[in-house]
Amino acid sequence: MPSAGSDSTTSTVRVAVDLMGGDHAPDAVVDGCLFAVDEDAGLAITLVGPVEVAERLLAERGRVGALDVVAADQVVDMGEDPVRAIRAKRDATVRVAARLVRDGDADALVSVGSTGATLAACIFTLGLLPGVTRSPLALVVPATAGPVVLLDAGATVEADADLLAQFALAGAAYARVRLGLDRPRVGLLTVGSEGGKGDATRKIAHDGLVAALDGLPAEFVGNVEGHDVPLGGRADVVVTDGFTGNVLLKGIEGTLGMVSAAIAAADRESGSATELGDAFAAATATLTPEQTGGAVLLGVSGVAVVGHGTSSPRAVASCVHLAAHSVRDGLVQQVATDLAHLVARRRAAAGLSSEVSAGSRT
Repeated sequence: MPSAGSDSTTSTVRVAVDLMGGDHAPDAVVDGCLFAVDEDAGLAITLVGPVEVAERLLAERGRVGALDVVAADQVVDMGEDPVRAIRAKRDATVRVAARLVRDGDADALVSVGSTGATLAACIFTLGLLPGVTRSPLALVVPATAGPVVLLDAGATVEADADLLAQFALAGAAYARVRLGLDRPRVGLLTVGSEGGKGDATRKIAHDGLVAALDGLPAEFVGNVEGHDVPLGGRADVVVTDGFTGNVLLKGIEGTLGMVSAAIAAADRESGSATELGDAFAAATATLTPEQTGGAVLLGVSGVAVVGHGTSSPRAVASCVHLAAHSVRDGLVQQVATDLAHLVARRRAAAGLSSEVSAGSRT
C-alpha cells in the first residue's frame, strides 16, 4: 500500500470513509463510495462503521465485496462536544478512520459528519505538522475569475496574527498542489483593501504575512474584501479565521439560494424556464457540494477531507476523489516543506532574542 503523499497516479490509494457521518448516512455514504470506486480504478475504499450495516447496504445494491469494511460502533452526534466525544469514544467511526491512516492501513480519510469531531480525531491520532498550532480547513471556491482557496472555512473560529501566518503558508502550498500555480497570490480578508484597514489582529497579521511568505514561491497582495472570494481575480488564496470564513461561505450560499428561489418563482409565473434561469444554474453548478468536493484539513500529519453535512452521494464521491488526488499530489509533504520555513524563522528569532537578553544581563 502506498504511503500518504505518493505521487504515483497508477498506485492504489486507499481512503477510509466515515460510514455514519452526515445527515443522509449511511445510504448516501455507501452510494457515494460506490460511485467513486467505479470512476477511479486506482482507488480502494474502507468503510468505517457498523459491519452489519455496511454489509446489508452493499448486499442491497448487489455490490458485496466492492468496499472493505472496518468495524466501529460508536458515532459522534452533531450536537455533542466534539473534543469530549472523541476522547470518550475510542471506537467512534471518525476516530477509527484516523487510526487507519496513522497505522498505514489507509492513505487518507473522509467524513461528512461533525467537522469538530474530525478535527479532534485527526489532531489526537495523527498529530500536527511541525510549525502548526491549529489546523485550518481549506476550501476551493470556484470563483468567476478563477478558483480561490479560502481558509479557514470553519475549523478554528479564533485566530491571532501568528495563526493567520500559518494559514497563509499552508494555503499557498495547497494552491500550488491543487490549482497548479507556481506562485499563488495570497490576500488577507478584512473590511477594506487599503493598507491599515481592519482590527488589531489584521493589522498585525498584515506585516506577519509579508514576513512569512518572504523567500517562498508565493506573493502577498495585501488586504482583500469579501466580494473577492466569489468573484476572484485579486488573490488565489484568501486567509481569515474560521469564524469569519464560515460566515462568509454561509452568506454566499444564502445569497445563491435567494437568487435561485427568485428565478424559480419567476419561471413558475411565466410557465416556462427562462434563459436567465438556465444561465444562473450553469454559473452556480460548480459551487455545489457535488462539485467542490469538501474541504481539506491542512496542517495535520495526513490527508483528511471534511464534506458538507448534507452531502448527497455525488458530494461524497467528490470528497473521496479530492482525498485521493491530495495523496497522489503529495499535499502533506508540500505543506510541511513550506511550514518548515516558518519553524526556521521562529527558531532564529528565538535565538536572537536569547542573545539580546543574555547581552543585556552582562
